[in-house]
Amino acid sequence: MAFSNGAVLVLSGPSGAGKSSLIKKIEKDIGDYYFSISTTTRGIREGETDGVEYHFVDEEEFKKDIENDYFLEYALVHGNYYGTSLKHVKNALADGKLVLFDIDVQGNTAITNRLGDITTSVFITPPTLSELKSRLINRSTDANSAIERRLKMAKKEIQRISEYDYLIINDDFEKAAEKLCLIAKTARLKKPLDKINRLIQEWEDIE
Repeated sequence: MAFSNGAVLVLSGPSGAGKSSLIKKIEKDIGDYYFSISTTTRGIREGETDGVEYHFVDEEEFKKDIENDYFLEYALVHGNYYGTSLKHVKNALADGKLVLFDIDVQGNTAITNRLGDITTSVFITPPTLSELKSRLINRSTDANSAIERRLKMAKKEIQRISEYDYLIINDDFEKAAEKLCLIAKTARLKKPLDKINRLIQEWEDIE
């Protein structure tokens, strides 16, 4: 896929690792970017805005996009479709933006398979499982059963760190933000294969 200086930065890690806070910390320093959000067929709720929480579409449009292979991944949940669409991602990349994904390890695999030549991936985690549990408890947004599910999932995710380009241990927020900002800027330097191949052809200019 050819894009004009666009690049992809994938962020993964357990819920409670601080990914959203880190993005907010560095967003003014990483240039023009697009944060990828999911597309869904569920109805828009009071207080939500199309293009902010989700891209809201009807079922007919969602299924048409499935047929056109626009989704990196999708699922039917409680009668509504949810998916990660490439349509908005492609537009952002064509505009030269850095596309940020906050996605799980399966999503990282899907993105790497489709956009690997312009993708940089980062796994973000607290230093220990006990620290993660403490953060989840302290933020007081989940029931105990939900916290246990998140911890169980984190144990599985941590086993796949080697699939990522970078690892950030978020035990010092300011230092973690500095590292992520540097990685984001470096991600923009990645060149897609079509540009590399074009350079090779132009470089061999001796008749």
